[in-house]
Amino acid sequence: MLRDRPAGPRPPGSGGDRGPGAPYGAPMELRLDGKTALVTGSSRGIGQAIAGAFAAAGASVMLSSRKADGLTAAQAAIDAAAGDRAGEVAWHVANAGDPEQAEACVAATVERFGTLDILVNNAVTNPYYGPMIEIDTARADKTVRVNQTGYLEWTRAAWHAGMSEHGGAVLNLASIGGLSVEPGIGWYNVTKAAVIHLTAQLAGELGPKVRVNALAPGLVKTEFARALWEPAEDAIAGRLPARRLGVPEDIAAAALFLCSDAASWITGETLVVDGGALCIPGGGIG
Repeated sequence: MLRDRPAGPRPPGSGGDRGPGAPYGAPMELRLDGKTALVTGSSRGIGQAIAGAFAAAGASVMLSSRKADGLTAAQAAIDAAAGDRAGEVAWHVANAGDPEQAEACVAATVERFGTLDILVNNAVTNPYYGPMIEIDTARADKTVRVNQTGYLEWTRAAWHAGMSEHGGAVLNLASIGGLSVEPGIGWYNVTKAAVIHLTAQLAGELGPKVRVNALAPGLVKTEFARALWEPAEDAIAGRLPARRLGVPEDIAAAALFLCSDAASWITGETLVVDGGALCIPGGGIG
């Protein structure tokens, strides 16, 4: 919700031209009623949280991941938490790194709900941990296949399935690792840096029909990242300006904003959601 602000002159484009009943700074509820969203990698963690937030905001949501049992559980959890104004939730099994399965999932979404308005590229893999110089070609290629090329292929499928005509929004999940240097997950972070540039490139090419933005989460308490946060959660959180690690709902709230009409003049951007991690002094100082 947006807090009321004191009355006074309103800057151009501030919303002052909305007419009676919409005062400057009036509370705003982010809704996606009438929209259809497809979220990859949505059987757990950040993807499930984003899908749940979209459904609660009124969107019809297609969940997607590699395993049916995880999708079934995610759908049940989202439905259980849904309010009276929630949208319908369905699921379709698809490997995020397979372009044919991406096209099939997009087609299934349009067949089920009649359209596709929002695509969230969230699915990710990281099959290697260690010095980047030692990664083998097979695992390096797999990481790029899912984390980078896959995002392009899912976006292409959505574009050709109707976004090129009626418009839409694409949201890519990057990482603050794409903006920094970390040991152990260097190659993963290289793919996330690529996602940041991919986002800007696609925004330039697909506008004005489609807005393309990215989120760069910091360390979030998910199963995928457990090995990074669990051994030293208190110590890591104590260094952050926010004094806590992120939870999937933190990322979902930012995703809802960027995919809503409230962000209609935002495209090509990467929003960092990291509890202030990038503000910590580095380079051996402090």
